Amino acid sequence: MAFISIHMMGGVWLEVDGKVHDSLLRRSRRGVSLMQYLILERGRVVSPQRLIRELWSGRRLDGPENALKTMVSRLRTLLNEVHEGLGQAIGFEQGGYCWKSLPDVHVDVLELMDIFEKLKHGKSDPETLTLLSRMQSLYMADLYLTGDMLNGQAALSHLHREYIEAVLRCINALKKAERYNQICDICQKALVIDEVDEQLRIELMQAMVNLNRTGDAEAEYRKLVRAQRVHLDAEPSEDLVAKYRTLAEEGKQIVFNLDVIRNALSQQDADSKGPFFCDYRAFKEIYNIQMRNLERLGSTMFLGIIMLGQPDGSLSPVSRESGMAGLQEILKNNLRRGDIVTRFSENVFAMLLPTVNYSTGPMVMQRLEDLFKREFPAGNIAFHSRISPLGGSMGEVTKY
Repeated sequence: MAFISIHMMGGVWLEVDGKVHDSLLRRSRRGVSLMQYLILERGRVVSPQRLIRELWSGRRLDGPENALKTMVSRLRTLLNEVHEGLGQAIGFEQGGYCWKSLPDVHVDVLELMDIFEKLKHGKSDPETLTLLSRMQSLYMADLYLTGDMLNGQAALSHLHREYIEAVLRCINALKKAERYNQICDICQKALVIDEVDEQLRIELMQAMVNLNRTGDAEAEYRKLVRAQRVHLDAEPSEDLVAKYRTLAEEGKQIVFNLDVIRNALSQQDADSKGPFFCDYRAFKEIYNIQMRNLERLGSTMFLGIIMLGQPDGSLSPVSRESGMAGLQEILKNNLRRGDIVTRFSENVFAMLLPTVNYSTGPMVMQRLEDLFKREFPAGNIAFHSRISPLGGSMGEVTKY
């Protein structure tokens, strides 16, 4: 059987060997709700009566059992159209329906639930960080709701709470090791999911103060106050204000000396592996600094660009994001420390490659293309790359 991924976080789509199938929700919204409900039950048999209450709450149906059987049959047919045999995942046992985990079928929300349980049992530091990284790569947004599940919001809230609690457990472990740079990174990713969570923001502020980044900590406090006013129509609590004052006082008491700064910088460097990923503004600044160095030293470095799809944006959003996420992992695992990467636009990555030359540069780009095509063998995502030396006469980098 092919490798199949079912995605439910932030949207609903399926992938078969890297090829995206995103029409299931459009063709049967309530069928997707049925699939989600059975998946969230994790293999438990659910009676037809309970499914009818859950999916047709408040509606009177003539022959509800027949309506459910028709929906199940249609859902199985649609899943089999994605890949032959996938419809068998909707099982019928002991008079009820259940989700059957088939070989080579991966469901993101089920993996997340497994990770939540593992993180509750105090794994070793390396394993905890590996699980945390995987969890944050899967939990890019909350559970997608079609609006048909009676208890859909409760399921979403439960997963959201489990995610935040797992993040906070990992932060507590990192605080004991004084790994404040990692705490900042973890908090910032989690705050994309829940920007009004006070505890996450306080942990981020505390880590920033410990890194002598008191100005950044103050900015985070202002972000939280603004977000609470916009989303919750609430002013900061007395506890939050008191905590902020304590952090501000701690920031004033930190000794600013070379040892403190050197230790902070060396930990940040030790925590990073592979290339340095940054936003376009930082990439542009680094580029201009490098260009000045090249002019002064008369040396050369290389600029590489990879574009997925075509410039006209014909690639579907789901295929584009899937391809770009896969490409980012390839770049992360195969470029060297010292290489600098940014996402220039929706379908373009750019890279500064100081360690390659005229012969190895094209080899690097070809290796990245080969790895990408191995990851997405169906060939429905076009891969275009260019590499060029940078010299003193080159102008400013521009975006696509």
